[in-house]
Amino acid sequence: MTDKVLILGGRGRIGSSVVRDIATHTQAEIIVTGRTPHPQTGDERIQYLALDLADTEKLRRAIASANLVIHCAGPFDYRTTNVLQLCIEHGINYVDVCDQRSYISNALQYHQKAIDAGVTAIICTGIFPGISNSMARQCIEQFDTAETVNLSYIVAGSGGAGVTVMRTTFLGLQDAFTAWIDGKWQLIKPYTARENITFPPPYGRCGVYWYDVPETFTLPRTFPNLKNVITKFGSVPDIYNHLTWITANVFPKSWIRNPQMIEFLSYVSHFMTDITDRFSGIGIAMGAEVTGLKDGHKAIYSSSLVHENTAVAAGCGTGSIAQFILEGKLTQPGVAPVEAVLTTDLFVQAMESRGITLQQGWHQGS
Repeated sequence: MTDKVLILGGRGRIGSSVVRDIATHTQAEIIVTGRTPHPQTGDERIQYLALDLADTEKLRRAIASANLVIHCAGPFDYRTTNVLQLCIEHGINYVDVCDQRSYISNALQYHQKAIDAGVTAIICTGIFPGISNSMARQCIEQFDTAETVNLSYIVAGSGGAGVTVMRTTFLGLQDAFTAWIDGKWQLIKPYTARENITFPPPYGRCGVYWYDVPETFTLPRTFPNLKNVITKFGSVPDIYNHLTWITANVFPKSWIRNPQMIEFLSYVSHFMTDITDRFSGIGIAMGAEVTGLKDGHKAIYSSSLVHENTAVAAGCGTGSIAQFILEGKLTQPGVAPVEAVLTTDLFVQAMESRGITLQQGWHQGS
């Protein structure tokens, strides 16, 4: 029988990229949902379903009819774990592109229930989180003892994503967050401590700032021997970094905690990137650098990648997880972030099959 994949929020920029990747790399039938009706396309394998996630009974029926559910309907700041719970209830495997800490914490509470139901639920897939998590795992595995993970991300303009991602960015500026520093959780203010990092061409040297991404939260739990996990994010053109810094550090907190202000900033930002995307592009560069001990010596191992379209790269990350689940190559009941379940061998296979090149190598430690 043909596998059926239900993609919630599959008409957004990220969701559409996931749809395309799964259509390319599997033979599955794909059901794409959105809140409003959508005309059918010429691809008979892709069907559209009008579905509001608040309609629990219709959502339940859609989930029960699928072999795999992929949750792309962010922002996850506003989502409950209802979809995950329904998947566990009906024994349906689950994948999401969650990028928000509170949602992750809630989802992980269903780990044992997913095990009991035989449900593989993989959270935090995509590009970052997602591919970035696996890059970190691959680097960590090179060491006898890994100590510090530095993850750096630079996104050009809109990254090819929609206004939902803009909302998520501003929501991430609202509050300080905890990061794993010197073997303990310490409070960090978002968009502080600018650092200039050299990324592969065409980006070169760019500014990045502390930012709360899921890897900040999940990597210390997956790899408890780590002493530090540092995650920094930036944008090009650099003017966006300065505007974001002002939003995080100068605006009154009441402004960026106001939903109407978040909407205003998100739409203004998206309008601006519509203009600057024409010369900045919409790509992404990411770097993972791990410091630790190898054969008794301090060493550094790094991995980096560049992709011309951030949203497409996110589709590759999530689509590859879906592909491996459908092929039976990725079966691990429970709820876990991608770095805890995806082996490096499968990760490398996914990247090679999608034409994504990783630049990797050792550097002398100090």
